[in-house]
Amino acid sequence: MLPDVVGPRPRVVFCGMAGAQSTRSREHYYEGPGNSFWESLHRSGLVPQPLEPTDDERLPAFGLGLTDLVRHRDPDRFEVDELAAKVRAWEPEWLAVTSKTVAAALARHLGEPRPSYGVSSLALGGAPVFVLPGPSGANRRHDYDGRPTRLAWWQDLAALVEDPHAGER
Repeated sequence: MLPDVVGPRPRVVFCGMAGAQSTRSREHYYEGPGNSFWESLHRSGLVPQPLEPTDDERLPAFGLGLTDLVRHRDPDRFEVDELAAKVRAWEPEWLAVTSKTVAAALARHLGEPRPSYGVSSLALGGAPVFVLPGPSGANRRHDYDGRPTRLAWWQDLAALVEDPHAGER
């Protein structure tokens, strides 16, 4: 499993699944073939320049962090309490989960309904939760809850990070 990559007081911590067999042998976050995570970071405006998976250790300099919900070999055992404790310690402005699967696991644990993409009613460790479409190359839908692309949701997150009141308009 990959170590958390989080600096002090991050704006956003991205949380993926990582229990999948395909991620176990990887050396960097979101490095799978066709994964759009790094491109989405740049195209949304969350980072000012293109980055690659090998740049994952640079994210704290941009106020961003990386973690996973599953940190062991059993992909069906979600570690929500452990994640909540880490989020409390990190104090991010947002916890952005990178799939509805992660969002559903959090919602189940919290006794809440399964959220849609975007700003959710969930909060974990004191941070509001933003649900992003999964960046995996296997996630090639034609509709993302009314949006034509995954990038539209990333742009919404970037707008909230830049202007915390953007979602209230």
